[in-house]
Amino acid sequence: MRRPLGLLTAAAALATMAAMATPVSTAHAVTAPASGAARVGTAQENMVVRLVNARRAKKGCRALKHHRQLHRAARGHSADMAEHNYVSSTSRDGRSFVDRIKEAGYTGGTRWAENLAKGQRTPAAVVQSWMNASGTKATILDCRLTFIGVGAAEESGGAIYWTSDFAAE
Repeated sequence: MRRPLGLLTAAAALATMAAMATPVSTAHAVTAPASGAARVGTAQENMVVRLVNARRAKKGCRALKHHRQLHRAARGHSADMAEHNYVSSTSRDGRSFVDRIKEAGYTGGTRWAENLAKGQRTPAAVVQSWMNASGTKATILDCRLTFIGVGAAEESGGAIYWTSDFAAE
């Protein structure tokens, strides 16, 4: 049974260590990869990063850098959630978001967090939904965080699953 579309936002979680692998999935990225050798992610995923950084700038936080391994972990988790119709920071096999981040190759870090959402059709809508929830807003505005990875995947029914993984070094 499919869950209804709409705002589903998982509370941000902060942890202090662990690891995970990118799930294999038939769900697909929301848009084509962004052009440019230094770019990470699709145009929509990169727009989320820009919008998050605009919110952080208003608070006086430095901009987050879109990190390849964090993006890989986020994209893989969004694809798995889209393929299996669930929203949770814990994968179906019990792995945490920190497990997924480490298995994606991210080796640094002293702090991690993850924001999730389902159903928002645009980067602006997902960032606004995260800013409307205290836990996910706190993650976005945590000036100690330095890197982000954003992944979006669309399920067969059209719902978009969003994951943003954060880390501090």
